[in-house]
Amino acid sequence: MKKYSVDVAVIGGGSAGLAAAIVVKKADLNVLILERDKELGGITLQCIHNGFGLHEFKEELTGPEYVQRFINQALELDIAYKLDTMVIEITSDKVIYAVNNKEGLIEIKTKAIILAMGCREKTRGAINIPGFRPAGIYTAGQAQRFVNIEGYLPGRSYVILGSGDIGMIIARRLTWEGCQVKAVVEIQPYVSGLIRNEVQCLEDYGIPLITSYTVTKIHGKDRVQGVTVSKVDRNFDRVIGSEKFIECDTLLLSVGLIPENELTREAGAKISEIGGPVVDNNLETTIDGVFACGNVLQVHDLVDLVSAEAKRAGLNAIEYVKEKFGKEIEKKEQIKCIAGENVNYVKPDLINKSDLEKDIIFTFRVKRPDRRIQIQFKDENNKVLYKRKRRYVIPSEMLEIKLSLNELKIDPKCNNIEVEVIPRPEVLIEED
Repeated sequence: MKKYSVDVAVIGGGSAGLAAAIVVKKADLNVLILERDKELGGITLQCIHNGFGLHEFKEELTGPEYVQRFINQALELDIAYKLDTMVIEITSDKVIYAVNNKEGLIEIKTKAIILAMGCREKTRGAINIPGFRPAGIYTAGQAQRFVNIEGYLPGRSYVILGSGDIGMIIARRLTWEGCQVKAVVEIQPYVSGLIRNEVQCLEDYGIPLITSYTVTKIHGKDRVQGVTVSKVDRNFDRVIGSEKFIECDTLLLSVGLIPENELTREAGAKISEIGGPVVDNNLETTIDGVFACGNVLQVHDLVDLVSAEAKRAGLNAIEYVKEKFGKEIEKKEQIKCIAGENVNYVKPDLINKSDLEKDIIFTFRVKRPDRRIQIQFKDENNKVLYKRKRRYVIPSEMLEIKLSLNELKIDPKCNNIEVEVIPRPEVLIEED
């Protein structure tokens, strides 16, 4: 068995992994990227549409153009990487076991690990649609890869279940190829992706969006012949008598993403309710010296934000290797971040009380759209520590607020901070 020793190992060679590795390498640390695919770049390579890079590079790029800039930097810095390499185990003492077809089983001892494995799409099995198992059922990402990279069309007439960003973008892409997208069906009463994609991908191309409906049956035995869609009530139960049949030969699913956290879980790290690891304000998991960033931590709507978060993880890994590795681990006094009214989740999950002077980037999503709201942070005694007004919030846009605990003027004895999104007080007065 071949054995390696590095300062920092990065698992995943997509936008997050590359951005983190570049930061670590620039600090003169030995870094190794492990990527299971045949090339660096990750899922961004199949996203040939534009809209990338406005934050990171101050210009609009396609997905391949965006990630190629990171690949070029990695090559210029001579960052070591292994392709076609599948990580099969991470131990609690930061030893990585991986396999590839050239070296077989390999062992990598590290001082720190950055998890950047991304996420995967939910499949039909996750939502239990009745019917046979005919050909012609794909996730939106699968279809995107077939069309943009492999050069195949999965079908000619489509129904897309779910209005996530990938689903809306592939609807436009298929229309460009001369296919017919009969409808994008969304179970929520609003689109689950970005508003700009609703306008640019659906409205501009006359693709019907059917909200508050879902697919309740798939027709066809050898090949998809059509689907039945039904209206749902507030509890997402099917409304009897609302069924409609839509003829199509392909059903695409854009029903959500799941962080790739099997390795993280098996290593012993605590997993949060949204599927990503529990992290503190340094993006460090509950395993000392193991950091997480990008879509493996939380699903982002912009890849620019993925890269920014990955750079933070890289800087924190550098600090750990240079200042903390090999030293006795002190028990951390931490403050728990709680998702309150109309908040789906909050990152970080924990804040170290020793980091009172540090700026902390809070990221979170709302559960439902709302207008004229107030974001506020409260302590365990219901004291409002911070508040900010916003014109509107939607679940598809991740909110980001940068604060320090000193700015919050928090009591050092505090154990919990709650983040909530509520109607502005003046709105409640107007309604009364």
